[in-house]
Amino acid sequence: MSAPLRVFLVDDQALVRAGLRMVIDSQADMTIAGEAGDGREALERLAVTSADVVLMDVRMPRLDGVEATRLLLARDGSLRIIVLTTFDLDEYVFPALRAGASGFLLKDAQPEELLAAIRAVASGDAVVAPTATRRLLEHVADTLPGPRAEDERLSSLTDREREVLLEVARARSNAEIAATLHMAEATVKTHVGRLLTKLELRDRVQLAVLAYEARLVRPGG
Repeated sequence: MSAPLRVFLVDDQALVRAGLRMVIDSQADMTIAGEAGDGREALERLAVTSADVVLMDVRMPRLDGVEATRLLLARDGSLRIIVLTTFDLDEYVFPALRAGASGFLLKDAQPEELLAAIRAVASGDAVVAPTATRRLLEHVADTLPGPRAEDERLSSLTDREREVLLEVARARSNAEIAATLHMAEATVKTHVGRLLTKLELRDRVQLAVLAYEARLVRPGG
């Protein structure tokens, strides 16, 4: 039997942390690794505490979730961070995704959504709340910088890899991409793995962010 997933909670509201703890403690394959009331405390505690997934509030005193995410991942790239927000178009969320967060969830998400997101992020092969992530990216697309023509990583992609990247950016699952591009699901997974390696990115959220920043995908496209 594999070890339970270690989940660390970061939120400035004790009541929110208590609710998250109760949900996670109900699962046999998860355990609470610890908790913190703001980003600075999270940095301190995670320096001496191991965790697999961090649930990170974005709006906190002393050190917000965006900067905490950036600093934590600079120190430990194996962490998976899910940012939590009250609003699906929270201005903090996109910077958190760019900083390396694996996705985001609304605080009013159902318990089963939260648990599925933790497991998905821990597995490394799924975008959290894909339609919400896509909506966020489309919302901020007009404010993003222009195409990074000088980015050699993009020019190294094959035509098929570029097609898969576009489908990932549209929040499609491996099964949906396989059906759209008429290939085996295992082949899609292989292409996604190659994209992550070639583009030096962590996960599918990062692939989607890059595609929007490079203007490979247009809002509503």
